[in-house]
Amino acid sequence: MITDPSPGAPPLTIRTARPDDWPALWRIVEPVVREGETYTYPTDLTSDEARDLWLAAPPARTVLAEAGGVVLGTARMGPNKPGHGDHVGTAAFMVAPAARGRGVARALAEHVIAWHRAEGYRGIQFNAVVETNTAAVRLWHSLGWRTVGIVPGAFRSPAHGDVGLHVMFRSVDT
Repeated sequence: MITDPSPGAPPLTIRTARPDDWPALWRIVEPVVREGETYTYPTDLTSDEARDLWLAAPPARTVLAEAGGVVLGTARMGPNKPGHGDHVGTAAFMVAPAARGRGVARALAEHVIAWHRAEGYRGIQFNAVVETNTAAVRLWHSLGWRTVGIVPGAFRSPAHGDVGLHVMFRSVDT
């Protein structure tokens, strides 16, 4: 659950994103993409291109986290690979800058874990967690993901130069 110090703050709810949610989601996705520090997406991605990437079709799913009608974060989840790899899932997360550090990503991740478990996946693999995104790496480790490898220099960070990408895995069997 979201940890908001203000008394009477509205509860965080997570629900499936609808196409008409895209303007609110784009307000979260666009600054993350433009910054270029945590996703491999091109920084000049258009809203239409981003929508096509982020709003997932079944068997994948995109959700959003909102409180008081304000969208605070989003997650995309589904199979990591098709065919013989479709028993392992993957996910991606973005949180509005003003909502960071308030438990939104943790709540989304717990939702993603439960969804993968309910859908019969055996684990969740993150293919590309930028090593300089230390808050994310720390959060994923605290939720049971382990770094199974780092691809050196695989990400061109505008602020840090070439940095590694963590490949992370978490079982959902337990």
